Amino acid sequence: MAENQPPRSTGTGPSPRSVLDRLAAGPKRATRITHTEHLPPRPGRHADWPAEIRPEVIAAIREAGISRPWEHQARTAQHALRGESVVVATGTASGKSLAYLAPVLSTLLDGAEAPNGRGCTALYLAPTKALAADQRRAVAELADPLGTAIRPAVYDGDTPVEEREWVRQYANHVLTNPDMLHRGILPAHARWSSFLRALRYVVVDECHSYRGVFGSHVAQVLRRLRRVCARYGSAPVFLLASATAADPAVAASRLTGLPVAQITEDASPRGELVFALWEPPLTELHGEQGAPVRRTATAETADLLTDLAVQGVRTVAFVRSRRGAELIALVAQERLAAVDASLPGRVAAYRGGYLPGERRELERALHTGELLGLATTTALELGVDVSGLDAVLLSGYPGTRASLWQQAGRAGRAGQGALAVLVARDDPLDTYLVHHPEALFHRPVESTVLDPDNPYVLAPHLCAAAAELPLTHADLEMFGPEAPGLVPQLEQRGLLRRRARAWHWTRRERAADLADIRGQGGAPVQVVEVASGMLLGTVDAASAHTTVHEGAVHLHRGRTYLVRHLDLDESVALVEPADPPYSTTARDTTAISVLETTTEVPWGASRLCFGSVEVTNQVVSFLRRKLITGEVLGETKLDLPPRTLRTRAVWWTVTEDQLDEARVHPEQLGGALHAAEHASIGILPLFATCDRWDIGGVSVPLHPDTLLPTVFVYDGHPGGAGFAERAFHTAHDWLDATRQAIASCDCESGCPSCIQSPKCGNGNDPLHKGAAVRLLTTLLTGAPRG
Repeated sequence: MAENQPPRSTGTGPSPRSVLDRLAAGPKRATRITHTEHLPPRPGRHADWPAEIRPEVIAAIREAGISRPWEHQARTAQHALRGESVVVATGTASGKSLAYLAPVLSTLLDGAEAPNGRGCTALYLAPTKALAADQRRAVAELADPLGTAIRPAVYDGDTPVEEREWVRQYANHVLTNPDMLHRGILPAHARWSSFLRALRYVVVDECHSYRGVFGSHVAQVLRRLRRVCARYGSAPVFLLASATAADPAVAASRLTGLPVAQITEDASPRGELVFALWEPPLTELHGEQGAPVRRTATAETADLLTDLAVQGVRTVAFVRSRRGAELIALVAQERLAAVDASLPGRVAAYRGGYLPGERRELERALHTGELLGLATTTALELGVDVSGLDAVLLSGYPGTRASLWQQAGRAGRAGQGALAVLVARDDPLDTYLVHHPEALFHRPVESTVLDPDNPYVLAPHLCAAAAELPLTHADLEMFGPEAPGLVPQLEQRGLLRRRARAWHWTRRERAADLADIRGQGGAPVQVVEVASGMLLGTVDAASAHTTVHEGAVHLHRGRTYLVRHLDLDESVALVEPADPPYSTTARDTTAISVLETTTEVPWGASRLCFGSVEVTNQVVSFLRRKLITGEVLGETKLDLPPRTLRTRAVWWTVTEDQLDEARVHPEQLGGALHAAEHASIGILPLFATCDRWDIGGVSVPLHPDTLLPTVFVYDGHPGGAGFAERAFHTAHDWLDATRQAIASCDCESGCPSCIQSPKCGNGNDPLHKGAAVRLLTTLLTGAPRG
């Protein structure tokens, strides 16, 4: 809670610039930094707490070392005390927690003196268990001088059964996550009646993370919460905290279904930040189709993490994949062992899928400074409020500018200077960004994309709402304009039954189980060691086909395993320890059909369309690649069932005349379309809050539904996530940036930095770089802007 202290001097340790200079020292590294951005320190602006804040709470805040709030904290508290929902969207370490905690604690203290016994209550929602646990520690420390009036408690899947009844009956500040609210609290609302009846505030932390399908589900969970609260006579105020985002009030209102005020001017001080863009060098190797191979971001990040640990610089490395986090930690540990036998134990990996005890142990070691380096997935970006970090490494662009600044902001807490380094992957978007720094440093962050009206999202929540309380016509307005049309369909399917004036849930199973709010595609697959029967962790069902298929290499806490058997019926992957000199990458085939064209606009002779599609995908084989270099060693066939997805897509067509104008000959057409598809998928995260793993694509020289050469880009979630729709509305700028990314790449015939894709099911064949540039140039000639 010492976030409000003035910036401390950086004279006690090396400056961020000197740390970067040491990293870049030597002829082999001198040319890897493509750009360095210096963000100067910023002074803070204080204000006074609103008069309604209890003096005991102000005294407790002062006792924590915070004499006065920043302006944005005081303004947020004022909205909360007036009963107005508000979102505070300011930078990392700007004190957002205190902005909502001060009014919450003050109101709870007021309620503790009320004659009704329970008093007022507050509910805190975090996207991860780790963040809820971390916030509980912060609340307990701040509220300690207030005695027993504040009773915070975590209620999630890790809460022991014997503690849960106490939380329901006596806790007045409950910290949980949307999953537990959806599956545990709302279906059992009668047991929570005293808590819900007294509910004054709902805090939604890190609300920018609620995007796409996950955000759409959480939006409906919050509507169900408001409906149940109304049943008990309460109407809680929503207090939301977000990283810097475009139009945060619009996104927060869409999330909660309520009018929301916004606080966006950050009045907190900031230490200097040195932000470097780092491009790994080309190697002497050649990959698919003879393209030059760039050193992997994973290998480069492992080297940098090693060097920073040797310097004693406390560092977190953010990595896109669980496997990448494990691999970076493993390589860094091996290299540190050669330097100092005491150092390997001070570097570790952290990711989702760990068991609760493992997560807590790592969080404690990071808090105490026992760990010098941590390679982590975004489980930590939103997971633990760390302090004292000196540097952040980003192994690959995290998908959005909002996430980029969220991760970079983890260093430099308490106002000290910090270093951030973005290590580019061999990928069109990363390559574009390290050579176009203005796209990172001089553009606003993205708007949050979510679609609560998606019928695949809305339908199961209507069923869950009916199971909680009979669903009436008056209720439907709360769930959005699509709800009245969906209810009759749910009746026809036998999921709801109308009795008198309300619809009731008709099944024996739990209605909440119909909604998979994380979009994981079913029950997680348990990863079990064959010899011991020990549960190592879990893998999302949606990614099981590609990550734990038979023969896959699986990393867990620095140990390597080979998958011997994947049982999809039982959701179990059996593994055994191994030390193969390779990694594995799944390959798949994809077919797409148009179900409905919602919108269609002319682009000269071309057509740009948006609508519903059905995608059929099947993993057919996997490649074995040499570690570090990525060289392909061989391919093995797989026999896995196909999976079907109904979703939303944007697509564009071209005519024969346009192909002639672009000088794209028939033998080049497949490669031109395929290259444009890959690059456009890679660039789309610049225009929508997604990453390339949220979306997919298909290109066809003659598609049976359009009867023309066609490129599709689709949302990788049932019913759509809003990303393809954003692509449709920003198509000119999106495809123009795609053309620039391909044309400006230094390679001769295409490489992973421009048109090759790491997830291509066809082994990046065929591809034609020059034809793709000519085709996109012709396409954009007739394209309207906007």
